Amino acid sequence: MTPPLFQQSNARPGTNCVMKGGPEKSGKVRALARFCRKPLRQTQRNYMYQDIFTPARITANVGGREIILETGRLANQAQGAVWVQCGGTVVLVTVCAQELDSDKGFFPLTVEYSERMYAAGRIPGNFFRREIGRPSERETLVSRLIDRPIRPLFPKKGLNMEVQVLANVISADQENESDVLALTGASAAVMLSPLPFAGPVAGGRVGRIDGQFVLNPSYAQMSHSDLNLVFAASSDALTMVEGDALFVPEDVIIDALEWGRQQIQPLVEIQNSLRELAGKAKMPFEPVDDDPVLVAQVQELAEAAGLDAALRIPEKLARKDARAAVKNTVMEHLANDPAWAENGEALKAVPDILADQEKRLVRSRILNEGTRIDGRDTKTVRPIQIQTGVLPRTHGSAIFRRGETKALAVTTLGASSDEQRTDGLNGDVVRRFMLHYNFPPFSVGEVKAVRLSRREIGHGALAEKSLRPVIPSDDDFPFTVRVVSETVESNGSSSMAAVCGGTLSLMDAGVPVKAPVAGVAMGLIKDGDRFVVLTDILGDEDALGDMDFKIAGTADGITGIQMDIKITGLTTEIMRRAMQQAHDGRLHILSEMIKAIGEPRKELSRYAPQHAELFVNPDIIRLIIGPGGKNIKAITTATGASVDIDDSGRISIFAPSAEALEKAREMVSYYDQRPEVGKNYLAKVRKIMEIGAIVEVLPNVEALVHVSQLDVTRVAQPGDVAHLGEDMLVKVIEINGDRIRASRKAVLLEEQGHPWNPEETSRPNRSEKNERRGRNDRNARGDRNDKGRR
Repeated sequence: MTPPLFQQSNARPGTNCVMKGGPEKSGKVRALARFCRKPLRQTQRNYMYQDIFTPARITANVGGREIILETGRLANQAQGAVWVQCGGTVVLVTVCAQELDSDKGFFPLTVEYSERMYAAGRIPGNFFRREIGRPSERETLVSRLIDRPIRPLFPKKGLNMEVQVLANVISADQENESDVLALTGASAAVMLSPLPFAGPVAGGRVGRIDGQFVLNPSYAQMSHSDLNLVFAASSDALTMVEGDALFVPEDVIIDALEWGRQQIQPLVEIQNSLRELAGKAKMPFEPVDDDPVLVAQVQELAEAAGLDAALRIPEKLARKDARAAVKNTVMEHLANDPAWAENGEALKAVPDILADQEKRLVRSRILNEGTRIDGRDTKTVRPIQIQTGVLPRTHGSAIFRRGETKALAVTTLGASSDEQRTDGLNGDVVRRFMLHYNFPPFSVGEVKAVRLSRREIGHGALAEKSLRPVIPSDDDFPFTVRVVSETVESNGSSSMAAVCGGTLSLMDAGVPVKAPVAGVAMGLIKDGDRFVVLTDILGDEDALGDMDFKIAGTADGITGIQMDIKITGLTTEIMRRAMQQAHDGRLHILSEMIKAIGEPRKELSRYAPQHAELFVNPDIIRLIIGPGGKNIKAITTATGASVDIDDSGRISIFAPSAEALEKAREMVSYYDQRPEVGKNYLAKVRKIMEIGAIVEVLPNVEALVHVSQLDVTRVAQPGDVAHLGEDMLVKVIEINGDRIRASRKAVLLEEQGHPWNPEETSRPNRSEKNERRGRNDRNARGDRNDKGRR
């Protein structure tokens, strides 16, 4: 049978266009090329690449759009590769794995999402003109969106392999979002690979326009949506949620997610179909179980060493020390036990065995007694303390403490030129409001390298999305706003502390937010059909529980949401319970925040930039800027102000002080002055003519000083009084449309004690009339002479 790789689809019927070992430049091939009436190179090209362009492809109609999954066209040397397409947006997702030399103690999964600028027909704007360096913030956030739902679906133990998932956007139509396509493609690629995987899952986005849910809305539709929920779901439950909303009620969020989960089921089904069509055989994998004898002994030793009592200590550091003491006691007993002393490999499992025992003890106590690690019930929020205005020179600051989690939030106001502009597939992205979240190692008493982590970027993005709906518009508050949340102490829910502290610092800075925003993190303990939802979880409850569900919003509705789970899925009943408890907890936190600061400060800090707006004629913008920016540079240098000019004529001035603001305003207004009749101006002589002099009374505003108005006595020649480039004090005596008349004579008469009479100078005197009559006569004679010559 002819191998597909060398089939010649363009040959005449009955012609065998096959060469063993591939096409060669031989007489036989040349004869074949002549017979097929095709050039040699094209025939050889068809021989070699026929199979590459016959990929396995499956499509599904989701939300009124066709989504394509195919494999076999590109990246065939990867363990799994999927081409995901919707409209003109294409994402290539690959998965590769390699064995590790030793167990790292965790599952080394790496997910990288990358946007190629050529996908949108653009060239990168950096110096090197290529996609290099660290990922953008969007790329990092989408990488997290992909990582979070697929990581729990890999085996927790025993898979001694390093796994890398790469998602590259290679075509972008600026209509269909690539992030949810990449999420679905990552699941499909792993499904095709030999790796053990408890998938599939699919990704989707839900918007709401005019009260109607929309699946995977376009960029244009999203501008009219009050909901933006990105989620991942399996065939029967949600596995990840991330999004923001404009004060949307909890019930709407729940309905949207359940509706979206049902709508994307075709994407789950076609992944199974693609697996059957083109998937590779799964590698043999047996979960690794700990030695039951060792497990029993460790449990007995830990119980005797007081593990249960250690897990009832409310304070985090004291509890950590007590747990460490239990671990040391167990390890010491095992090291002195001849049965285990020489078995170093077995003893490596002791920390994991202890962690499993701690998990069982804590979860059992919560399920059976309703008591948590720090003694709270399942619905109580930890004690809250708030202090505002703590930093003397910042524009706004606040400390928000909830239990053993404490955040220092600082707000800084800047000019419109301080906006962040980033390069993206859809053009430049401008951010007028930014929130940055920092998590230094001292916040948990550890020593680590200080660098910006993906977790910090993700937590900052969630807090920013939660606060953005309450930030005033540019027309109401033209400042650029940056909030930094420094996590100075942490024991769970530090991202929600950033939301609460950020709100307080904004209000302390005098930013007129629409309403205060608070956030709370919810947890879950589930055992079979039994479950308990926890309000305001600790760090240990996050590690030992099944869910981390962060919900932020105002008293009117939700503005930000994020959910990660460690079990196979989350039912609607659990989500509804979590939403209700979060609503109650959020209202309690808001009440405490309002006690500390009831409304935004009426005035900005004296250290904040001073702002003023001017509206000028757009025609004089070029004068304000000056040649090569000379004038605008002079203004900023003299005042220290930032001057932002819009083409419409709107000018925003941001100055470091009130004095600098007033000086900058005067310097800008100088170029937009309009002359007034009866007002004196120090003008500059620009042109000397037979009838008088043209002077510039204001920037780009010229007036005629007639020869009769140059002096109190008769002037024979204008050049006797007016000298080109020199200054001349004149009075504007008439404005008739664009024609302006000025008088030096009126100024001199005033200096001699004769007040200016508008009626005298507003009418042309006899000499002006004679001059005008003479000029008309000369023009008439010139016209007659021209006719004669013709």
